[in-house]
Amino acid sequence: MSAKVVKEMTPARTVTLTDGSSGKSASLPVYDGTLGPGVIDVRALYKETGYFTYDPGFMATGSCQSGITFIDGEKGVLLHRGYPIDELAEHSSFLECAYLLLNGDLPNAKAKTDFENTITKHTMVHEQIQLLYRGFRRDSHPMAVMIGVVGALAAFYHEDTNIKNATHRMIASHRLIAKMPTIAAMAYKYSIGQPFMYPRNELNYAENFLHMVFSVPCEEYKLNPIHARAMDRLLILHADHEQNASTSTVRLAGSSGANPYACIAAGIATLWGPAHGGANEAVLKMLREIGDKKRIPEFIKRAKDKDDNFKLMGFGHRVYKNFDPRARVMRETCHEVLSDLGIKDEPLLEIAMELERIALEDDYFVKRKLYPNVDFYSGIILKALGFPTQLFTVLFAVARTVGWVAQWKEMIEDPEQKIGRPRQLYTGSPQRPYVPIGKRG
Repeated sequence: MSAKVVKEMTPARTVTLTDGSSGKSASLPVYDGTLGPGVIDVRALYKETGYFTYDPGFMATGSCQSGITFIDGEKGVLLHRGYPIDELAEHSSFLECAYLLLNGDLPNAKAKTDFENTITKHTMVHEQIQLLYRGFRRDSHPMAVMIGVVGALAAFYHEDTNIKNATHRMIASHRLIAKMPTIAAMAYKYSIGQPFMYPRNELNYAENFLHMVFSVPCEEYKLNPIHARAMDRLLILHADHEQNASTSTVRLAGSSGANPYACIAAGIATLWGPAHGGANEAVLKMLREIGDKKRIPEFIKRAKDKDDNFKLMGFGHRVYKNFDPRARVMRETCHEVLSDLGIKDEPLLEIAMELERIALEDDYFVKRKLYPNVDFYSGIILKALGFPTQLFTVLFAVARTVGWVAQWKEMIEDPEQKIGRPRQLYTGSPQRPYVPIGKRG
């Protein structure tokens, strides 16, 4: 499979849209992808009819061609370059998955080793970047710090910001993937007043991140292989998710010709929103609010009450209308971590398991297909590993950087790429003359 976007598409058929009032019509081509529904190409609609399409939230609009990720929300399918997400999480590693997303195919042994070595050698950041952190308040949210520091990378690595140069694009992609865990760990260390920990080249990606977050200079940090594997799976499961809000933001920013560091900073800013990257934080907050299994019926009743604003966080998904395929892997990983830690009677897990049972059996949830999603379990895992809640979304950004970079690279290489410019349905005042202030009522 080629990693590049198909340059030319052949219409599978056409559809005709006709305005019953004016009689104007447009014959529009329909294109079929490899998988999923076809799309109607509406680019000629305005020219032929004088109408734009109206689609708040872009729920029924395809903004690009992409060969990276496919989601079938009805069947609960998530594929990266054709590979099911559960198979990648079970058999692959995060950096192998990163290579796949960037290049279109799984690497052979040599390519895998070379890629891992390249990423490892880029994990350090310019020493002056440490000074940036001192400009932030100690109690700054790590995501605020991430946005500022990642955006500033263009000032330190400006020599590879020529987006028209394929070599520059590759170097920038590798740097972003490699340095994001280092930047994230530094944001956390700064917030708690601990010294920054340098990356270690003998560790893999997930191990290095855990080391930089949790180790201190005064004693040896002992890596737990079960925790490192759990972290690696978490990163894989969050690596890319098609044209979500943050990915669309990266593509939109990139369409203007902005440098890749600025584009990824824009993606981080979008991910910070609680409706996007903060969902697993909200799940943990909800479980704490419930507090005891005995109170679950009370909260289930509230969730069913249309006049109550309470919502069960971690259930259902904007895209998946079936079980989130990532949630199955996350559930198994959750049990592995808690078992390793000897947490047999973890109240939050007990509440989570009971909520899951209800969601899979209760007619209210089944009919509405409100199944547990990936956020439902990931927050519990991160808490068990020792991550504070304010770092949850930061970890999401570390993982999603791979997807953002792959999507940005694909967009730049797409010959049909244009600067993003959505249209609108104007509902304001019609044209009116300016009235001098003395004559205004």
